[in-house]
Amino acid sequence: MVALARKTLLHEWRRFLPAALAVAFAGLLLLMQAALLLGIFGGAAVYIDQSGGDLWVGYPGTQTIDLGRPIPADTEMLLRMDPEVARVEPFLWVDADWRGPADRGGVSVFLSGIDTRAAGLAFARALGPALRARLDLPGAVIVDRADLPKLGVDVGGSARINGRRVRIVGAAAGLRALGGVDIVASLDTARALDADPADAGRVAYYIVALRDPARADAVRARLARVGAHAGFAVWTRQAFARRAIAYWMFETGAGLGFLFLTALVFVVGAVITSQTLMGAVAGSVREYATLHALGVGFGDLRRVVLQQAAWVGGAGLLAGGVAALALALLARRADVPIVFGAWQALACAVLVMGIALVSGLMAVRALRHADPAMLLR
Repeated sequence: MVALARKTLLHEWRRFLPAALAVAFAGLLLLMQAALLLGIFGGAAVYIDQSGGDLWVGYPGTQTIDLGRPIPADTEMLLRMDPEVARVEPFLWVDADWRGPADRGGVSVFLSGIDTRAAGLAFARALGPALRARLDLPGAVIVDRADLPKLGVDVGGSARINGRRVRIVGAAAGLRALGGVDIVASLDTARALDADPADAGRVAYYIVALRDPARADAVRARLARVGAHAGFAVWTRQAFARRAIAYWMFETGAGLGFLFLTALVFVVGAVITSQTLMGAVAGSVREYATLHALGVGFGDLRRVVLQQAAWVGGAGLLAGGVAALALALLARRADVPIVFGAWQALACAVLVMGIALVSGLMAVRALRHADPAMLLR
């Protein structure tokens, strides 16, 4: 039956081509939606993912970076007292107002104050030593290159943050945040630009590097017990990143909308593919009736249709994957935030094959007309 299904597909490929294209389109939509979902909501963890270190320390109960609050001033000393802590680096977070060209109006931005040393932990993966050194200039800031048009200022230009003049000394990739524009400055510049005098000298986060990163969970648990009395919480870098992404995906409602749309794509893809596959099966109903007249049972014919659906799903999966790769290259050139992963591709492949097999089950209904009596008409 496998050989029969394959030979039928090769001989009648024009009939099954629309079904394969429908599967490919559904797979392409599913894969690109997943990539956009992870890319867009991954922006909530860009500060964590693009930074080094092993632990993050912040206000208890903080769900995501932009919800941070200043923590006690003695937090840094308590962290340094742990014998397994190799380095503690402050990370200053400031909500700010950007004023560029007059025709642009104001833009709400997130100002990050970081240690500008070459071995600094904050944004270590996005900013090289040369870019970090530029931040030592008074009023110097760095932005993501994709946000320059939104700000209306190019590298070398100047603007105002919270009423104080700043100058863009560089642009980098990987700084784009979810929900706003991220501006990176030195700790001194960020403190000078902080419009809230009550928070002067206090920071929202500390990034901690350990002597042995493999001991991160054990050290986190020990420091968390200290923080329970001192007013701070401790997360591993990976846990804090997942926490931020989960908040934006499930607590804000935007992520649920993406998931609903993904389910809708699956249903629509299954319906369209089933209709095209049913049309292909219906077009071959006389051949199926002949097989039935020769003694092939309906059970075997059903297996042929399901095998054809599987082959159609495989062909559509291959075509959709090639199209997704081409679109991914275009998206990266346009600085569209997308993320591809092995588990994500596997999940989409399972869904696509599910669409094809569900469509095959629905197309089996067309075999009801494969009655040998119709050959006499």
